[in-house]
Amino acid sequence: MNLLDVIKRPVITEKSMLAMDEKKYTFDVDTRANKTLVKQAVEAAFDVKVKDVNVINVRPKFKRVGKYAGYTKKRRKAIVTLTEDSKAIEFFSAE
Repeated sequence: MNLLDVIKRPVITEKSMLAMDEKKYTFDVDTRANKTLVKQAVEAAFDVKVKDVNVINVRPKFKRVGKYAGYTKKRRKAIVTLTEDSKAIEFFSAE
C-alpha cells in the first residue's frame, strides 16, 4: 500500500477542531491501515513528528430514505497526536 493512499481525508467536526488545540488531528484512513502505516503517512505528507496514533473502527449505520434502506460504509478513523516541538498542520489557509 502506498503511503499517500493511507490518508483519505481529515475529519472536520466541532470536536476534532477543539482537539487541534492539543495537537491532535483526526483523519479518515484506509480500513487496512495499521498504526505504523498511519504514522509514516502523516510524517511523509505533512513533514511533522508524530508522538502517538489511536485508531477507531466506525461500524456502518442503518439508514432509510422512504422505502429504501441500507447501510453506510464502514470507516476507520485515526487520531494522531503530534510532538510538542512539531509544527501545526494547516487545513485551511487564509490566502
